[in-house]
Amino acid sequence: MELHHEFTVPVPVDDAWPALLDIERVAPCLPGATVEEYDGKTVTGSVKVKVGPVTVTYRGTAVFEERDETAHRMVLVAAGRETRGQGTARATVTATLGEQDGGTTVSVRTDLTVTGRPAQFGRGVLAEVGERLIGRFAACLSEQLTQPPGTADETGAAGETGAAGETGAAVVAGAPQAVRQVEAPPDEPLDLLRTAGLPIAKRVAAALAGAVALGLLVAQIRRRHRS
Repeated sequence: MELHHEFTVPVPVDDAWPALLDIERVAPCLPGATVEEYDGKTVTGSVKVKVGPVTVTYRGTAVFEERDETAHRMVLVAAGRETRGQGTARATVTATLGEQDGGTTVSVRTDLTVTGRPAQFGRGVLAEVGERLIGRFAACLSEQLTQPPGTADETGAAGETGAAGETGAAVVAGAPQAVRQVEAPPDEPLDLLRTAGLPIAKRVAAALAGAVALGLLVAQIRRRHRS
């Protein structure tokens, strides 16, 4: 499925571009995500997703396939597999930055393929969940970008502000980087039902209740046939 989202941050493109490439800085703004290693191109980590009482952990990698500083366009390809189960997730994320009234508009196109338990929600629910997540991410990133110098470490963004800026610049310039162990904060699973909001949660609950009722009806019919 293909999803489209857009958000804005209150800083010029030249400031937003290196910030979005600074994985250690933006990782805390991604709900459920844990970054373990980053070598300047490939990110290794995991994402925890909660579906009702069930928590699913995807482990995998994300690779920057394109970083066009002139066009302010990046392409990230991520793939993961459930650590306990056969489900998979793959996403190609294309983000394009544009200047708008002194700030930056970020247009995000995601080509997403999900198998396993989270796939039961369908495109409509996943699109709305994505919209809410993008909103949370944009608010978190905006707060980081507008912080006074020297306060980034207080919010757990990514250590010292100067180090974050240097990381972003090194990625843009294409300088080789060693694989770095990233010390991430304790990760909370991304709760799809809570993130989707009450109306969608009710629809999902109704669908699950219908599935349970159908299963009970089939079981009852089978028992009657056996008797």
